[in-house]
Amino acid sequence: MSPRVVSEFDEAAAVLPDCELHLAIGMFDGVHLGHQAVIQSALHSASRSKGITGVLTFHPHPSRLLSPLHCRPRLMIMYPETKTHVLHNMGVDLVIQKKFDADLADLSAADFINLLKRKLPTISALYVGENFHFGKGRTGDVNFLVNAAGTHGMTVFSVAPIKHNGQIISSTRIRKNLREGRIEEANALLGRTYFSSGTITSGRQVGRELGFPTLNLPWYPELEPCYGVYTVRVASVGADAAGGKRGVANYGVRPTIIQAAMPLLEIHLLESIDAFGAGDTVIVEWYGFLRRERTFSSRQALIEQIARDKRTAQGYWGLP
Repeated sequence: MSPRVVSEFDEAAAVLPDCELHLAIGMFDGVHLGHQAVIQSALHSASRSKGITGVLTFHPHPSRLLSPLHCRPRLMIMYPETKTHVLHNMGVDLVIQKKFDADLADLSAADFINLLKRKLPTISALYVGENFHFGKGRTGDVNFLVNAAGTHGMTVFSVAPIKHNGQIISSTRIRKNLREGRIEEANALLGRTYFSSGTITSGRQVGRELGFPTLNLPWYPELEPCYGVYTVRVASVGADAAGGKRGVANYGVRPTIIQAAMPLLEIHLLESIDAFGAGDTVIVEWYGFLRRERTFSSRQALIEQIARDKRTAQGYWGLP
């Protein structure tokens, strides 16, 4: 089965072949190492039974609907489209991006399992994290899931949390690292390099005027990483990222030149500076954090700092 993405159970049922469905369930925001362990479990079982691997995930985050209005909304590491891209790259056949609405929130834990089996009758096994909770009031846990699923002939695989440096890997931890500029730590927890994607646009040529031409990538994540300077690698969408061009990037609002209303990702390539241009769709992988964005006393002070950033990035990449 070629990779598919749907938003409703009925759509999923319409495209599923008549074979076992191994379904991983969760928010999976960031698809970090802990999430990957759950999904890989489903992938391995589906491969052995010549079945289909599916992922049921949700948007928006349930907290948007269930939390009191005064609570700060939980910002997502990735949009649903990005999550689907990562899941398909893992080998997942079917992604169900289910809208989390009042009707879904009002389902009891038992009714949720009944709904799954009724809508997707070929489910043979469910895959979740050990701390998985579901149903109205989050009353369902793994023990409940095992008993309820068993009545429908489904098995349940629960995966223990993955730890890094003695602490459980979580999306909350990754969000904190990204906000604070700890990109290396975030990458370790993600199990891959954090990335941006989009289409390069023509800018005001300010970087070129300063002596450091840049690629401008409008990119608006829900969870904004720390404004600052990073080492990055740029590749065309669909190309091998390892063969991308190395660079140094600033993500922020450029307070010295112009206080922009929205942050922009600006990349100065350190090799093959004309490899990409306006209209090219690229993926930018973030590797190291050099410094926070700040306001400089003069244009010349900014130019001197950019030159230092470039030298530091060249050292990071081992470039002359």
